[in-house]
Amino acid sequence: MKAKLTKKRRHHRVNTGMRVFLKSATGVTRDMSALGVYFWISGTYAIGESISFSIELKRAGGRIMMRKCKGEVLRVERQDSSRVGVAVRITESTMEPA
Repeated sequence: MKAKLTKKRRHHRVNTGMRVFLKSATGVTRDMSALGVYFWISGTYAIGESISFSIELKRAGGRIMMRKCKGEVLRVERQDSSRVGVAVRITESTMEPA
C-alpha cells in the first residue's frame, strides 16, 4: 500500500512533529510537503471537506506560524477511538512570526 502512495505523491515529504491548531482541537503533524500536511487529531472529518488550521513551525531563528491555512481533506484514517489521521492539501496559508 505504501508503494502506491509514494507513486501518487508529487512533492517530497518531511517527517515532523509540529503542533496543529484547529478551531476545536489541537493535534500534531506526522509529515508535511510544500502543498500538503498529514496530522493526528481528535474529531470527525470528511473527505472533500474544507478545513482551516494553523501550524507552529520551529526553525533555528525561532518559531513562526503558518496561519490562516485552508485546505481540502484528502484522506481520513482512524488511529484509535480518540484520534484520526487527516491528510490535507493546503490551498492557502500565511507565514507570521509566532
